[in-house]
Amino acid sequence: MNQWSRRTVVAGFVALAGSTQLTGKGHERAIFNRGKAPIGLQLYTLGDEWVKDTPGVFGELARIGIRELELPGLMGKTPADLRAEADRAGLRFTSFHLPAMPLFDPNGLSLQSSAAQIADALGILGTTDVVVPLPPLPADFQFVPGKTGPADLAAAVASGGADAWKRFASLLNEKAAALTSHGVTLGYHNHNVEFSSVGNTTPWAILLSETNPDTVFFELDLGWVAAAGLDPAREIRRLGRRVRWVHVKDLKPTTKPNFALQMDPAVVGDGSQDWPAIFRAAESVGVRHYYIEQEPPFSIPRMDAVRNGFRFLSQT
Repeated sequence: MNQWSRRTVVAGFVALAGSTQLTGKGHERAIFNRGKAPIGLQLYTLGDEWVKDTPGVFGELARIGIRELELPGLMGKTPADLRAEADRAGLRFTSFHLPAMPLFDPNGLSLQSSAAQIADALGILGTTDVVVPLPPLPADFQFVPGKTGPADLAAAVASGGADAWKRFASLLNEKAAALTSHGVTLGYHNHNVEFSSVGNTTPWAILLSETNPDTVFFELDLGWVAAAGLDPAREIRRLGRRVRWVHVKDLKPTTKPNFALQMDPAVVGDGSQDWPAIFRAAESVGVRHYYIEQEPPFSIPRMDAVRNGFRFLSQT
């Protein structure tokens, strides 16, 4: 653990109680403790545990204190069934990851679905937010479970060069316009490949400059930003109001900056992220939703990782 480990951060917040040093605006506690934002979870964190036992997992998440969920997809379930299980547990879906193409779930929703289909499914789930987690992959890309690794996926994403990212930006603009008319907000979720060089620019710069700032927003994955060697708090402030959601993700200081989907993951609060600076920045730009997320491999059971991360955030 580095200087921003769980123990240090909690102790720091206690020491600052009653002062104005944390935010400069008289707020001595982070937003979660002041009731300004619930702590959510991206269900990807739990792998397929939540798919196998949805009632049991949702019930446990509610007992931990999680209130908002972001879906990684329908995972073979219907929107109605998922909504019923969430309602029973007292949880709500506030975001849905919508793949750019139906690669991993041929029968599920994707960016290729009609705006009406997407809006109808979201209406049943109870949310109006969709986030695209990756750009379209090459037509000849083949995902082989157990064999295709992160480096393979990163190479496939990067293979199209700047032109592919420009086409993707245009697609996001087109779909955002269609979805906006249905009351749906569209965003894009970064990894670290977006910060690599393509010619004299980066995919990230292309997305920021060529998407409509009024209709295309961003879900900033704080872990992948840090894995690229960048400062998440600074990136939040740079994007400003375009950051609607964040993935609260931690990583070990052993992570070497890269653009190939590599990191040494950590339970939220046990890694190297500067959480006080990050949360100050996030609140200053009006981030709406905060989702705990962790990459594998896990050193403890996944649910314990969620529980520990929630405890850390609820104490800050």
